[in-house]
Amino acid sequence: MKSYLDCYPCFFTQAIRTSRMITSDEKKIWQILNEVSLSLPEIRFGATPPEIGREVYRIISKRTGIKDPYRKIKEKCTHQALSLYPELKKLINSSEDRLMTAIRISIAGNIIDFGANFDFDLKKDVGTILSQDFSINHYREFCEALDKARKILYLADNAGETVFDRFLIEEINKPVIYVVRAHPIINDATREDALLAGIDKVAEIVSSGCDAPGNILKFCSDEFLKVYRSADLIISKGQGNYEGLSDEDRPIFFLLKAKCHVIARDIGIDEGSIVLMKASKA
Repeated sequence: MKSYLDCYPCFFTQAIRTSRMITSDEKKIWQILNEVSLSLPEIRFGATPPEIGREVYRIISKRTGIKDPYRKIKEKCTHQALSLYPELKKLINSSEDRLMTAIRISIAGNIIDFGANFDFDLKKDVGTILSQDFSINHYREFCEALDKARKILYLADNAGETVFDRFLIEEINKPVIYVVRAHPIINDATREDALLAGIDKVAEIVSSGCDAPGNILKFCSDEFLKVYRSADLIISKGQGNYEGLSDEDRPIFFLLKAKCHVIARDIGIDEGSIVLMKASKA
């Protein structure tokens, strides 16, 4: 998905918000914003949002010396999500369709997003999503693909959301390769975040080699690309992965909540909608 003009003010908002988490030095924040302003014209028009975000957060890290400003927030979100695990597991166990319930729970975790959705109430929002209708629901196609799949990739999105992904991986009941970011960026999940969520108990954890807030194939490692190209089912969580992979001709299913009007417009749904959507080119 290419960036729209409406994406650019959002990146400035993210830059200010993240910088103020790190420092109260207004001059340093001004320098960050100034450098972001100068860098944006150097990025090709129509680049994906994760490509732009990669540069914005690189500038923040360079100027402040802080590589993982969201580390404590990520840990807090993961622990908060883990506290809901027993209650949500009971919900699955009592469900008539365990897989669909696990998909809903996985999508519910997508509200944990400090890029597009800084203001959320985890328990309340999860409850809302669990009873929300899908705007796009390719569940039948997903089940058919899952039944045939021998090599499954699960592309992670955010820390804390990783706990909600566990439920779906457990219900898939097949070997899964769980893909995380190579380095910290916003609150995206790294290997450390996946381990804290207990993903290693249910899947193999690998890095995509990508340091953007979404998997951009040209920034991914050769090792990951080999696995990606041989997978016969790819589960893609969240907006960043949709932005980076929506034009790919691969067997991808996007699971997300549309947390901004730009994403919603690109997909053709209302903001706030949830989707289980097969890639249009798959």
